[in-house]
Amino acid sequence: MGQIRKQAILSSAVIYTGFLVGFVNTWFFIRSGNQTFTPAEYGLTRLFFDVGQLMYAVASFGVISVLYKFFPYYKDNLPRKDNDLYTWTLLFPMLGFVLVLAGGLLFEPLIVRKFSERSELFVTYYHWVFVFGLGILLFTILEGFSWTFQRPVFPNFLRETGLRLLTLLLIALYLFNLISFDRFIKLFSFQFLAIAVILGISLRLQGNWPLTLRVSRVTQKFKFKMTTLAGYVYGGSIILILSQVADSIIIASVSERGIHDAGVFNLATYIANLIQVPQRSIVAVTIPLLSIAWKQKNIAEISRLYHRSSINLLLLGLFIFLGIWLNIADAFRLLNIQAEYEAGILVVFILGITKLIDAGTGVNGQIIATSIHWRFEFLTGVFLVLLILPLNYFLVKEMGITGSAWANLLSFTLYNLVRYLFLWKRYHLQPFNRNTLYSLLLAAVCYMACYYGFRGLEGWSGIFLRSSVFAGLFIAGVYLLQLTPDARPLAHALKDRLGIRRKDQ
Repeated sequence: MGQIRKQAILSSAVIYTGFLVGFVNTWFFIRSGNQTFTPAEYGLTRLFFDVGQLMYAVASFGVISVLYKFFPYYKDNLPRKDNDLYTWTLLFPMLGFVLVLAGGLLFEPLIVRKFSERSELFVTYYHWVFVFGLGILLFTILEGFSWTFQRPVFPNFLRETGLRLLTLLLIALYLFNLISFDRFIKLFSFQFLAIAVILGISLRLQGNWPLTLRVSRVTQKFKFKMTTLAGYVYGGSIILILSQVADSIIIASVSERGIHDAGVFNLATYIANLIQVPQRSIVAVTIPLLSIAWKQKNIAEISRLYHRSSINLLLLGLFIFLGIWLNIADAFRLLNIQAEYEAGILVVFILGITKLIDAGTGVNGQIIATSIHWRFEFLTGVFLVLLILPLNYFLVKEMGITGSAWANLLSFTLYNLVRYLFLWKRYHLQPFNRNTLYSLLLAAVCYMACYYGFRGLEGWSGIFLRSSVFAGLFIAGVYLLQLTPDARPLAHALKDRLGIRRKDQ
């Protein structure tokens, strides 16, 4: 677990730095005052991400799953210069994007009809979404290359920090009246392309990206299996990403205030997504190890990764979620956030529970996707989208953005339950033990103590005291109760870094 822990810590540090920059960016988007962005303009930037992700899913042809599943076979059986896996992984999605572009232009009249009444701003900049989507596609493919080389830190830096620094630069240009919003959004659409170029150059300079059009013997041997895998996962990835972005798109299309409500909902989503930052890091370094473990039929190693990811992600998720919820009302007032966004506070809570459930069930999806039962991942994706799309549509119509949050909670809970039951029945794998219950009890006790102990305090002093005491109690509890095997090694490593030697040394 040492390799996972080290790279997960580095990746988490990079990602949280990015979230800090992202927080600054978001505050500039949502703050009150002159020369700022409206909720509709902020909502447009979020729709770029959601629609761009959907374009990536359609254009990718499922090749990333092929890369993760089969790269060990190429690595073990071919010299680096003859490894053609990375070439095909890049070329086929480029063909896919040409088809996406053609389809997007063909159905443009339908998009105009559906969005022009409530989200006119999205219609105005519709063509620029394709530039953004192409950037996401290219960067995600190159990011997958880096993950197979077990080098997740730099692509994580580019996605989570570099991208946000570019956004911050554009925001500064807009706020100082150096560019108009029209120029801002057009430059905004090129951001992913910029970091994709940087990552591609890095891979080439490191010699980690062989380019060859010669079909290797490994490709000849596994081409039918790879095609079958890509076909199943392709449909599944479309379904999964659709389930992740459908809420914003549906809100922009059918909610009373359209893209304005989408902006409010996306702020709530941004806050709730803080819970999943550790999950991204652990997934990035765990996928290659799971692939290798399945190849070696090492169920014990898979079980260890499953247990460890579950308890670590649950503890980190609880720490982040409850820390946010203790202070969210004060934070909205003190940060001078536009009053319209307060409608999303309840959404933060509901989505936060959703993220906790997803994190606490560990890397169940990655275990299934890298196993011989990867078809089941497709079926669970179908199940998810059949739940989340109609629920979002009808509940948004009835309850507005809160309805979308409830739709996500119900859908993702059932989705993770199905995957949990599958792994338990098929391999007797399940991620929970008594420490799971102790973690929930510890979090509840720490939250209640801080909530009632500092209930009368307001302002920055209240936020500081609640946060400090909650962090101290929670971290001490995790350490003393040994809720995760990683707690004490991390503490000892920190002591060593600070020059504090243990007595037994």
